[in-house]
Amino acid sequence: MLTRSRIGAEEGFLEKTFHLREKGTDVRTEVVAGITTFMTMAYIIFVNPSIVSETGMPFAAVMYATIASAIVATVLMAFLANYPFALAPGMGLNAYFTYSVVMGMGLTWQAALGAVFISGVVFVILTFTKVREAIIDAVPVSLKHAIGAGIGLFIAFIGFQNAEFTVMDPATLVGVGPLSNPVPLVAAIGLMVTAILLARGVRGGILWGILISAIVGLPFGVTQMPEGIIQWPKLSLWAPIFGKLDIRGALSVGILDIVFAFLFVDMFDTVGTLIGVSARGGFLDEDGRLPRAEKALLSDAVGTIAGSIFGTPTVTTYVESASGVAAGGRTGLTALVTAGMFFLSLFFLPIVSVVPPAATAPALIVVGAMMMGSILHIEWSDMSEAIPALVTAAGMAFTYSIANGIAFGFISYAAIKLFTKERGKVHWLVYLLAVLFALRFAYL
Repeated sequence: MLTRSRIGAEEGFLEKTFHLREKGTDVRTEVVAGITTFMTMAYIIFVNPSIVSETGMPFAAVMYATIASAIVATVLMAFLANYPFALAPGMGLNAYFTYSVVMGMGLTWQAALGAVFISGVVFVILTFTKVREAIIDAVPVSLKHAIGAGIGLFIAFIGFQNAEFTVMDPATLVGVGPLSNPVPLVAAIGLMVTAILLARGVRGGILWGILISAIVGLPFGVTQMPEGIIQWPKLSLWAPIFGKLDIRGALSVGILDIVFAFLFVDMFDTVGTLIGVSARGGFLDEDGRLPRAEKALLSDAVGTIAGSIFGTPTVTTYVESASGVAAGGRTGLTALVTAGMFFLSLFFLPIVSVVPPAATAPALIVVGAMMMGSILHIEWSDMSEAIPALVTAAGMAFTYSIANGIAFGFISYAAIKLFTKERGKVHWLVYLLAVLFALRFAYL
């Protein structure tokens, strides 16, 4: 009886906190969605340190910083905004931090972290002044749908690369990989299994697809047997970078352009992800606006500040959150479960590390297919809407950047509308942002 009472109390707490019934979901669905999101983005635990450690920061220390920043930011998203979005240090931003700022410009990694901290503070200011929320609201409806479709293309492209269906080709930039090799073969099997599970309406089909793909990879040598199961965290390894950011050093070297770059890319990566994934999950209201947007953006901003203190570059909302939404995640409980999985990964790093990209690639491709449905809501017969929508979606996948796709969309939308009878109907922020995007391409 006590056990039943305790279970009832826990379910009551979750219902009161996350409004599960109101959102048309339940605890089981949210848990599966949270695990699914973690599985598709767990690579960041090892990829981020491999990039950032080239600055001279210890690999193990950055790994702990990566996990800690993901936990803090994702928990904030869960409780502040009640959305199923997960956050972690951003890919692309970590490369800019390492190769452009530290190795290219000669800043110390401490000063570079100071620049990330300053950009996080600016994020917070822009969030409280509702500038970032105003930007989300100002995005034209057609571009919102294009962003959703573009993220679908982008995430599917990542899946194709991880599956080695797509490889680099010096003649054509990209080409088809050797499909008889173990990696694409495992990914193809995983893709078929995942698609069949979803077609048959199996709950948690995406997560089951990842797990089955990882098991299928064992005899092919794609999945390696773990060297152990439990590994106790050695947080002393984190000490060399924790709290070592140099804000004064960052301010003394005139890093306005660096801060602006961190600010610019993270802002529009986050805005694009929020819009695209929210459109897929049905979170946008009838006017195309995202309720509680300022709280979601604040989670991102505070996560960046915390990440700089922990010792990692800019934290951002992850596009892989779409996999959890596709699995049925609708509330912050999904995000909370993802954060919990990041915490558990501290103790099970040997197991987490053996899930190969070939096992998560099918999930990304399937989610990409789901998100492509947004293109149905674009007015393709109106070229002033269709062309900006196309360059937005294509720009994300073909330039490997959500921010670039949004920039192409805003610039083309403003330029075309300016010379039509509808120029007065376009929000003034669209024109302003188009100019800022153009200046960014010209000078950064």
